[in-house]
Amino acid sequence: MTSLSFRDLAPRDRYKLLCGVVVPRPIAFVTTMDENSALNAAPFSFFNVFSEDPPLIVLGLQHHPDGRFKDTTRNIHRTGEFVVHMVDEALAKAMNDCAVDFPSGESEVAAVGLMTEASTEVKVPRLAAAPFALECRRQVSLAFGPGRELLVGEVLHLHAREGLVDPARIYVDMATYQPIGRLFGNLYSTQRDVFAMDRESYDDWQARRAREAR
Repeated sequence: MTSLSFRDLAPRDRYKLLCGVVVPRPIAFVTTMDENSALNAAPFSFFNVFSEDPPLIVLGLQHHPDGRFKDTTRNIHRTGEFVVHMVDEALAKAMNDCAVDFPSGESEVAAVGLMTEASTEVKVPRLAAAPFALECRRQVSLAFGPGRELLVGEVLHLHAREGLVDPARIYVDMATYQPIGRLFGNLYSTQRDVFAMDRESYDDWQARRAREAR
């Protein structure tokens, strides 16, 4: 077995291992608005859902090497508002284009040609092409050194493309959704090959093990 102490590894090597091991990761395609009303869009794969009551997501933000905030972080600190879009196969290319290091103040949304729609509870517009959009408000930000920040945001409102959610059962149609996941380097994954496993009660588990032992 390979055994590595993270205390002995350079930060770049820790990053490579964490990104290669913790896969696939969901992608948060985040829009924010700057002081000149330019709409910024950037993807983040250090991201996940955290709680349903209250409804919270967590987002790992990275700063510039000199400690300056990147556009997304600066905009969220100023307004407290942002929209997280989930990324499906159809949106993947535009998401990747928005990862280009555009100059600060230049809108990735405008440059890539993405259409927007008004949000319901925040001022930041949402991307019309996204399968899901989560309108969010910052709850707390925790700084971990000069280069990393953990953002906790409350989900205020969800928008779903027509046909993705059964409103009666609150059921998401995964076959229609077709989300992608982040791996490492320039690698991504689709979620087409899925399988199900029932979660048993302890009594059911004991009964099944007894049957299997006969």
